[in-house]
Amino acid sequence: MLKQIWKGHSRFLRLVMTLAVMALVVIGLITIYATSPGDAKKQLVWIALSLVGFVVVNLVHYRVLGRAAYGIFILSLVLLTLVLVGKKLGLTSVVPSIRGASRWINVIPGSGSIRIQPSEIAKIAYILALAWYLRHRSSYRNLTGLISPFALSMLPMVLILLEPDLGTVLLFLPILFAMLFAAGARIKHLLAIIMIAVLCSPMFYLIMKDYQRERVQVLLKQNSDDPYWLRGPGYQLHLSKICIGTGELTGQGWNLSSFVQYKPPPDRHNDFIFAMIAHQWGLFGALFLLMLYGLIILGGIEIAAGQPDPFGKLLAIGISALLAAQMFINIGMTMGLMPVTGMTLPFVSYGGSSLIANSLALGLLVNVARHKPRQIANRPFEFDDD
Repeated sequence: MLKQIWKGHSRFLRLVMTLAVMALVVIGLITIYATSPGDAKKQLVWIALSLVGFVVVNLVHYRVLGRAAYGIFILSLVLLTLVLVGKKLGLTSVVPSIRGASRWINVIPGSGSIRIQPSEIAKIAYILALAWYLRHRSSYRNLTGLISPFALSMLPMVLILLEPDLGTVLLFLPILFAMLFAAGARIKHLLAIIMIAVLCSPMFYLIMKDYQRERVQVLLKQNSDDPYWLRGPGYQLHLSKICIGTGELTGQGWNLSSFVQYKPPPDRHNDFIFAMIAHQWGLFGALFLLMLYGLIILGGIEIAAGQPDPFGKLLAIGISALLAAQMFINIGMTMGLMPVTGMTLPFVSYGGSSLIANSLALGLLVNVARHKPRQIANRPFEFDDD
């Protein structure tokens, strides 16, 4: 009887999450079409490929992927290294430079039609590897036991930061803390590490590149009347906030506003697509978008809570943290609450690598929900404090 109830609950949960993602994809597609019709056609191709990736990930049991987690993680590090090597050697046919950053690899050298972004692959590989490492371990209950998980995190973070891609780097620490917390790490140890990171943040600011420091300054000076900031570094954020504010409660209507058609913010169909959604559909549309994300994230937490397998539990928590962090960082930067970092909005923004990576993550989440092993021992992560 209990097994039948769980199966019904699990299937309903998967259905709700899938419908929420489908709604996000449709919202993103029609918003992209309103701001850049040509890119909307390309996005349809990426949506089809993402659907294939979602299905493929569900064909294999998640524990099989767990056994290959370290290999997948090493492969992602190799691809990240290839980006840096290609950048250093000037191999622009393989590693193109776009807006001063080298984050992509041309699948066909010399052709920019199909590119992959290794940092997007690295996010999924990192969650797999960290979840596999943390399963059935109690060493991280001690402060010294947290060194290995942090070392595992630093490898991709350093490589991605050198591209440079500060936005993606910011995702790793929320994922790490969420997974350590779910695995049973003591809160006082995690809080101590956070305090150390906060105290070291001024040093991190000093080693930033000039344009990265400028983005932080834009955040601090966003309400300045200085024309230099409004027309220069703060131009993108300034227009984004105007878009969101003029949306009011119900919005200006889909593809009707002259502001959207003639003076939209740069990257309006990519990093700043939330501003376009809030402008066209207002506060109600923005809240509906947040509700869809809430269904997905809460669904992921529910899947983790009902999963006795340590690896499956941590995998679900890591993916939920990934999607939540991406959403908060993207929406926060469009509203002037966080620095502009080039973070896409999951399932909504234009872009192939991001959409495929998030679809793979969702596929893993559904995979965990579909496979709930029988529990024949004590629940994991219940360690004594002694």
